[in-house]
Amino acid sequence: MNEIIIEAGRTEKNYWADIWRYRELFIILAWRDISVRYKQTIIGVLWAILRPFLTMIVFTVIFSRIAKLPSDGNAPYALMVFAAMLPWSLFSNALSESSNSLIDNSNLIGKVYFPRLIIPSATLVTAFLDFLISFIILAGMMVYYQFAPGWYMLLLPGFIILALLASLGPGLWITALNVKYRDFRYIIPFVVQFGLYVSPVGFSSRVVPEQWRLLYSLNPMVGVIDGFRWCILGVESPVYWPGFLLSLAVITLFLWLGISRFRKMEKTFADLI
Repeated sequence: MNEIIIEAGRTEKNYWADIWRYRELFIILAWRDISVRYKQTIIGVLWAILRPFLTMIVFTVIFSRIAKLPSDGNAPYALMVFAAMLPWSLFSNALSESSNSLIDNSNLIGKVYFPRLIIPSATLVTAFLDFLISFIILAGMMVYYQFAPGWYMLLLPGFIILALLASLGPGLWITALNVKYRDFRYIIPFVVQFGLYVSPVGFSSRVVPEQWRLLYSLNPMVGVIDGFRWCILGVESPVYWPGFLLSLAVITLFLWLGISRFRKMEKTFADLI
């Protein structure tokens, strides 16, 4: 006869091991999100291409033709902008999806135990797929401008991970707050829209005066965007390493805060949702 042992605090102690044990649930949730987004629709795939492409055109006209801002080195301005649109789109999509993930999956939370961290983490897969689709445009632009990448391109996966981590930290915190305070769902579109213009997407971060560049790098996406441009454009767009290290520290801080606040509020989700 099998014995069932109830051990106090067992769930808490085995939380991170349970995330690995429930990895199939992560795959199921990620696949469901992808299916819902792209099933029986063309605009879902086209939107992942058109949105960053049209934004790139607008920013190129405004910042290059009207404001006369310089590009990085000899790189085409449109290519410089699109190299920044990729990580920004990845970050903004991942943040938006993860921030609403608990509310969108409220039917699961009250029925069965599993680490709730799986839900917002699974939404990152859809954002990453959109990124891969948009990356096709970058390849076409590099062929059009006859701009060959260097060995720096091999480091791009590391900056992709950084962009996802930069979105996951705030996303975890906001999705936890969203369970208790539903008004937070209206804040995210504003934050994403505002962040697009204060981040170096439509312009090079080198136009920021030298004495302000380190302070400007408190925006974690500054380091990520500069890293993307460095990987894609090479020596034409060198990384400002003090600013990158500061952005990396801010990403780490927000990730720690996001996870800690999410874990602290996790036990109340089923009662509040």
